[in-house]
Amino acid sequence: MHIEEMDMEVEWNEEMERIWFYQTKVGEIGIGEKFGAIVRVTFGRDMGGLPEEFDMTETPLLKLAAVEIQEYLEGKRKTFDLPLAPEGTPFQKQVWQALKKIPYGQTATYGQIAAAVGIPKGARAIGRANHENPIAILIPCHRVVGADGRLTGYAAGIEIKKALLTIEQGEQLKIRE
Repeated sequence: MHIEEMDMEVEWNEEMERIWFYQTKVGEIGIGEKFGAIVRVTFGRDMGGLPEEFDMTETPLLKLAAVEIQEYLEGKRKTFDLPLAPEGTPFQKQVWQALKKIPYGQTATYGQIAAAVGIPKGARAIGRANHENPIAILIPCHRVVGADGRLTGYAAGIEIKKALLTIEQGEQLKIRE
C-alpha cells in the first residue's frame, strides 16, 4: 500500500513517530523521528518500511536530517551530527554500532563485521541485521560488501548502494559486479 492510498486521519500522540518525505538525487527518502532522535531513513513511500501509524509532520530535526543527508549526497558531508535511536534487538544494535565505525569512502565485508562483533562465523547473521537497519545512509549499511568485494543485497536495491558508494569513493570506486 502506498501512502497516497491511506486514510491519514490518525490521531497523533507524543509516542507516535513523525515522518516527512524529501526528494533527493537518489530518489525520495522518508525520515522519521521519535522522542527527539532519528529512528528511520527509508527509500520511497512503500509502506513495508514504515510503521502502521505515524504522524506526517515535518519537524526541525527532520529538516536538519534532510539537510545533512542532502549535503552527504552532494559529496559535501562525511559524518552526521544527528541523534540516532534505531529500534531493534540488542544484537542488531551491536551490528549497527559496528557499521557506524566503517570510515567514509571505505567498505567492510560481512565477515569483517562478524569478527568485529565477536562472531567470526556469523556473516549471515550480520547480513540479516544489516538488512533490518532502519536508518539507511546514517547507519552506513551500504558500506558492507561480499567477501569477494562484490556488491551484495541492499534493501533499496543494488543501484542505490552503488550510487552511495560512488558518492563516497568517486572515480576510485573499485567494486566487483
